Amino acid sequence: MTIEGLVIVGGLVAVIYGFFRWLGNTRQLPPEPWGAEIEHLVQDPETPALCHHCLTPHAHDARFCPECGAAVGLYNNYLPFVNVFSEGEVLRAGVTNRMKPSLLIILGYLCYSSIRYLIFAPIYWYFFFGNLRRHQAETGPET
Repeated sequence: MTIEGLVIVGGLVAVIYGFFRWLGNTRQLPPEPWGAEIEHLVQDPETPALCHHCLTPHAHDARFCPECGAAVGLYNNYLPFVNVFSEGEVLRAGVTNRMKPSLLIILGYLCYSSIRYLIFAPIYWYFFFGNLRRHQAETGPET
């Protein structure tokens, strides 16, 4: 019994030592994958913000993109009325956009839509799974 305990404790100590040694040996990666001039442009407050959907520049205090209408404001998710547009954008992406389906994305859309739509969630699921089938037909079966 004591030999087994010593082997287990020794193994745990070796694993913890190896983990901390691995942490110490990791090389320092640069914080950003681009050069100094792009980093300067990103950090410059005069650089206009870009829409995440269409990459159109917009004013820093804009709530919606002037080109595509996407919710781009800094505090859109905190404002009670404007939050509805952000949520709609997410739910609309599930039935219209071509996304790379994964188990986590599918479960997230199913849970979120069931919370938001309650008894009407099966209608959303019909269009959501139609979008997944359309995506799979375009890309072919995954190998």
